[in-house]
Amino acid sequence: MFKMPRVVPDQKTKFESDELFRRLARETEVRYTGYRDRPLEERRQRFQAGVREGHTEMAFMTNGTNMYLQLATGFNSKEVDFEKEPGKVHLRSCFIMNGVCVRWRGYVDLERLDGVGCLEYDEEAAAEEDRFLREEIEKYKARLREFEEKQRAFRVPTTSHAHHAHSHAHAEQANIQVR
Repeated sequence: MFKMPRVVPDQKTKFESDELFRRLARETEVRYTGYRDRPLEERRQRFQAGVREGHTEMAFMTNGTNMYLQLATGFNSKEVDFEKEPGKVHLRSCFIMNGVCVRWRGYVDLERLDGVGCLEYDEEAAAEEDRFLREEIEKYKARLREFEEKQRAFRVPTTSHAHHAHSHAHAEQANIQVR
């Protein structure tokens, strides 16, 4: 079965030329958007709990783009770092957005629940997804060739000679005159 590709053919060009990506690639103000109806202290607790569980919601304040980030947690995780800077958590999250492999990178102040973040082009993930895309395209082409070969095998041969002989027989019948 053909799988729909997850990425566009030239991810880097799209990342560099697409207006949304260009805006999100600049470091800009970000804010935690979860539980906005709750008191600030509860939001702080829920933010930290969510980050430790491996997820959070962030928004780019300059254009209102909201993202649900999945974070790898655990002993050797480089995606969540509470130790790098006191009072802040540094985050990284890799995902595919609009057909391009990207990495969300930034930090959030644990008191104010805002900070600075940006999107970066994820070269390693893009190379892996490109390889997968090329494999899927080759599989699709092979299946298409196989299908076309089967179609040719089942077709009834219609040559111009057979068609001509059949037409000639009808013509002879039409020329018979009864007296």
